[in-house]
Amino acid sequence: MSPPYNGKSTDRLVITGLILTGWALILLLRLVDLQVFSHDELARMAERQQDKLVAVNAPRGAIFDRDGNYLAISSPSRFVVVDPRRIPNKEIAAALLAKILALDPQKLEADLEAAAKSRRHNGYLVIDPRVTPEKAKQLAELKLDWLEIRDGSLRNYPNGQLAAHVLGNVNAEGKGAAGIELKLDRELAGTPGWQRVRVDVNKDAYESEIVKEPRPGKNIGLTIDSAIQHIAEEALEKAVVQNHADHGSVVAINPKNGEILALANYPTYDPNERLHAGEQPHGREDLAVVAPYEPGSVFKVITLSAALETTRLKPWTIIPCAGGVLRLFGRTIHDAERHGDLSMADVLAKSSNVGAIRIGMEVGAKEMYEYVRRFGVGSRTGIELPAEASGMLRPLRKWQATSLASVSFGHEVSVTTVQLARIGSVIANGGYLIYPHLVQWMQAPGGPKEYKQLPAPVRVLKPETAATMRAMMQRVVMPGGTAAQLHLVGYSLAGKTGTAQIFDYAHHVYTHRYNASFMGFAPVNDPAILIVVSVSGTTGEAGFGAWAAGPAFQTIATAALRLLNVPRDVPEEVEALEQKELAEMAKRKGVQEARDVDDDALADLAPAPEASETTADAASAGDAGDVARVPDFTGKTVQDVMEEAAQSGVQVDLLGEGLARAQQPSPGSVLPAGGHVRVRFAR
Repeated sequence: MSPPYNGKSTDRLVITGLILTGWALILLLRLVDLQVFSHDELARMAERQQDKLVAVNAPRGAIFDRDGNYLAISSPSRFVVVDPRRIPNKEIAAALLAKILALDPQKLEADLEAAAKSRRHNGYLVIDPRVTPEKAKQLAELKLDWLEIRDGSLRNYPNGQLAAHVLGNVNAEGKGAAGIELKLDRELAGTPGWQRVRVDVNKDAYESEIVKEPRPGKNIGLTIDSAIQHIAEEALEKAVVQNHADHGSVVAINPKNGEILALANYPTYDPNERLHAGEQPHGREDLAVVAPYEPGSVFKVITLSAALETTRLKPWTIIPCAGGVLRLFGRTIHDAERHGDLSMADVLAKSSNVGAIRIGMEVGAKEMYEYVRRFGVGSRTGIELPAEASGMLRPLRKWQATSLASVSFGHEVSVTTVQLARIGSVIANGGYLIYPHLVQWMQAPGGPKEYKQLPAPVRVLKPETAATMRAMMQRVVMPGGTAAQLHLVGYSLAGKTGTAQIFDYAHHVYTHRYNASFMGFAPVNDPAILIVVSVSGTTGEAGFGAWAAGPAFQTIATAALRLLNVPRDVPEEVEALEQKELAEMAKRKGVQEARDVDDDALADLAPAPEASETTADAASAGDAGDVARVPDFTGKTVQDVMEEAAQSGVQVDLLGEGLARAQQPSPGSVLPAGGHVRVRFAR
């Protein structure tokens, strides 16, 4: 007997089978879609999940000095990096990391707190840029999700603080933060590449390949001479510390082509050291470039240059100095010492403010303004350093009644130390405005050196004006001049002192604290180097330019001339006489007041032709085959030497007073066309 038919059970079985079959068909269709129709898209999605494009930083270019010595170089290193925003307890984290990495936990905690609040770090803070493999392994075993170990490139400055303000430094991300590193960051950084990294489900990399090779940055060669730079930094530090000053700057330049041989500031810093949170960037400001100041009497070289070209004044012209006191529009101006009437040359040598004002009035406001602009005041030099200040020169329409007087002796204008070096270079190089620069060449890896192309120098003064100014500036370092104590063994020297009272902007008065400076060059007739030393915040007579800044100049110039192998231009017998005069001055315990010099004695300051420019008479004599012989001037007076030189057609440079004691070249020597005879007088 067959069982009864159960229709409901069969129907359920059929329905279940259909559902399962339908589900299987759906899965099959889905699999077909995934494996066939969506395969490419899914493969790309998988690649995006597994593959990661990582930027590969290019090796940063190195920086060299003029002799090819490394000033900045990058080397491979391992970094400890944290994301401060993801650290739950920064105090505990700082203590943990500090113990492993031998850091200061308080400073580290402050860095973490500051970075967490700052947008600049963007989740990236370098804790240790040179972790050892052992410590890196120890940190990795902690498995902290806010910490990682990265391979990178560490910037190193092998000479410590040497040329720190020139080089600057890089930040934690390896980008330029100051100096050349910032100004030429694009050239030094190069172009980053890309690397494809494949990771597993735990995000651990198991395979990588370079997609785009990084292009290394360019190497850069500077004009800096490391030896001169080192001496300049030491001399400047000594000048600032001994004079209890606030700060100081030095610029040493080749006045012919604008190459910066040394640029230093004090206080300074070590670019290898990074700042911690809350620390002030003491000593990191490049004062020689970014901090203009009133130059004071150094500025008189512009006043007298303008007078020589726009008025009938000559070096021997007598200037009434009114006993060193001048009342002008309700304002009283004093000289440091009371002077009677002075020759124009002695106005510069003795640095008479009253005399400079009298000369400035002869020039007039319009011409004075024009010449100040010609010397580059109020405009940037273009030096390859960031944030260069342009200084200050007010438009002529904004000059007040006393502005011409103030500008004539270096007030109501401001310049940087670099600008002052450019001003002095105009006198030293024969009248050209040059372009101070630090970069000598750039070189891409494997490529040729690309030497910097500079704008053509601009003529500012006539060559005869520059020659006359050099002769007058030479009197500044002779007996009776404001820097008579300065001396370079074996070399002639010219310069100008500056002592400017510092203005108190809070109380609108000039204080009894000074910006002391000295600008000088050597040798006088063919300058190889010009140096400007500025010391700010000095006091008393010992804080005047000659005494506060002069010794640093003397130290730097003496060493630089030797290092540059500049031939000496002062014969030993003349040197002996100069040393004798210096000894006599020391016995008198001070610089004696020079006697007023008559017109004949000042005739040596008349314009002399440049070495490359001979007079018509000399040229015709050369064409005829005549040879100029040097007369014997020894034992003769200044006037006798001048008369004999005029008769023989010989150009002479007269130094000192009294009778001729030595000369160079020696009597009877052949004098080349355009050459000068140097005659030294002594009593």
